[in-house]
Amino acid sequence: MNLSLSGATLIVTGSTQGVGRAVALEAARNGVGSILITGRNAARGAAVVAEIEALGAQAHFVSADLAAANASDLIADAALEKFGRIDALVNAAGMTDRGSMISGTPELWDRMHAVNARTPFFLMQRAIADMRERKKPGAIVNILSINVHGGATDLTVYSASKAALALVTKNAAHAHRFDRIRINGINMGWADTPAERVMHAETLGKGPDWLPEQAAQQPFGRLLVAEDVARLAHFLLSPASEPMTGALIDQEQAAVGPRDA
Repeated sequence: MNLSLSGATLIVTGSTQGVGRAVALEAARNGVGSILITGRNAARGAAVVAEIEALGAQAHFVSADLAAANASDLIADAALEKFGRIDALVNAAGMTDRGSMISGTPELWDRMHAVNARTPFFLMQRAIADMRERKKPGAIVNILSINVHGGATDLTVYSASKAALALVTKNAAHAHRFDRIRINGINMGWADTPAERVMHAETLGKGPDWLPEQAAQQPFGRLLVAEDVARLAHFLLSPASEPMTGALIDQEQAAVGPRDA
């Protein structure tokens, strides 16, 4: 099974921590040539660049707020200027916040969809354009959410933004199948990430004990971790998953649909 990304140039958004960082490091361990990482914290960005370079790959950090209208061009231009091409893309960055049908605001809707759907869409557009211009195959993985199946009632706005990107994933995969550009998505379940720790311990006021309490209630005695998602993302980027495209994989500890009587 060929899991090598030998020589490839990869963009990973939101890669200064959490899932994005884990994806970048997994790629570096598997021979990727160069990685452009993005985030809003320059110190964390420098640290991840050092981790990647220690694994033998080139790395470059771009500071980018995905809510900004020019974020996709800023990131794509940097990758092309620094490395000359885009072979693969992982849209790992994401914004999460509570917002139901009743409590959601226009401001939350606009920012959530900008970060979770608009910028990933236009970054895909730039990556696909480069692949097609060079007449080269490529791979794109979008980190989605298990909430695309309907979502918790206090996550209506978030769920809608991830569902939008899920549709784009399948639509673009169909449109570019003969370009040999494979586009797949991961419907990530509940995961222990830095953002999730802040959300539950601080924003929702559950305190530091929320994680072991919730982990004990899960089938495998833990939440997903970033490395779980990174391994699946790496498989989808690699030749091992060819020719699969347009797949949305539920990475969760329970099957979607069945219910206990």
